[in-house]
Amino acid sequence: MTFIVKEVSDKSEWEKFVLGIVPNTFLHSWSWGEMQKMLGEKIIRFGVYDGEKLRGVALGIIVSARRGHFLFCPHGPLVENNEQKLIVALLEALKEYAVKKGLLVLRVSPLGLANEENNSFYKNFGMRPAPMHVHAETMWVLDIKPTEEKLFKGMRKTTRNLIRRAERDGVKIRLSREKKDLDTFEKLYTETADRENFVGFSRKFLNAEFEAFIADNNVFFAFAEYQGDIISGALITTYGNTGFYHQGASTRKWPKVPGAYLLQWEIIRELKRQGRGRYNFWGIAPSEDKKHPWAGLSLFKQGFGGYCENYVHAQDLPLKPAYWVTWLIEEIRRRKRKY
Repeated sequence: MTFIVKEVSDKSEWEKFVLGIVPNTFLHSWSWGEMQKMLGEKIIRFGVYDGEKLRGVALGIIVSARRGHFLFCPHGPLVENNEQKLIVALLEALKEYAVKKGLLVLRVSPLGLANEENNSFYKNFGMRPAPMHVHAETMWVLDIKPTEEKLFKGMRKTTRNLIRRAERDGVKIRLSREKKDLDTFEKLYTETADRENFVGFSRKFLNAEFEAFIADNNVFFAFAEYQGDIISGALITTYGNTGFYHQGASTRKWPKVPGAYLLQWEIIRELKRQGRGRYNFWGIAPSEDKKHPWAGLSLFKQGFGGYCENYVHAQDLPLKPAYWVTWLIEEIRRRKRKY
């Protein structure tokens, strides 16, 4: 069977296909591509066709980094029924494009579950595990289709108690789609990054994410307020059947007020009102190691109930000898971060 791979320029065609893939991922949405362009990156959208029928897509982003430029495919390629011949066709197109652009490496972060079959597939294509992940690969997911009563009962007892306590304490939740609230969130986010000693996304990145997804009404802010102070916040991206807790932030001004717990509960309720059926809390620690930097955050997320989805680790296809210098730099960075 001969497939044709060509660039896709029709948003509706792209979105119809991507929204039909389960689970939904906003990292391959049309908006995510538009966001990358706002950030100054070049993108390519490939589609693999069987006759006139679109059967798979791959978003390629030329990432400009000081250690070298590379082509990145987030949560892709996406194809019907995980058919490997379709994935190969798209990987070949991405590889050809990356070579033409003189890039160091083709890197993909597959949406497929981490198992022997999927890991072997990428190895057989000539790829190797990347030294670092680009996006979270161990996700915590909650099915929010059950009633609110069942969801509440499915939480850890401590989580339920802290939600009730936040309500008694007078914590209020405010939801917003106003761009002016980007300032409020960024201030909280910067405080969080400084306190937890991690390099956060830039104001330009947060603004681009909001602008790209608000165009289709697929993003909102959520804030927990206590005695006039914003004590916790989230930037929630929605796509298809799913809401994503992609960006979160908090302050330590009121450390004994559990506003973050009530915040998540109200986010879940809002997603249900929107008709979503799934809430992706995003990344958790890949193990139960209590010393892992994400251990506390993981325990917090898991308290709401749900299950783990572990995706294939990011894969690299080296295209130039200079890739190995980049590999060494990233490996050193990974070891310093300890994850």
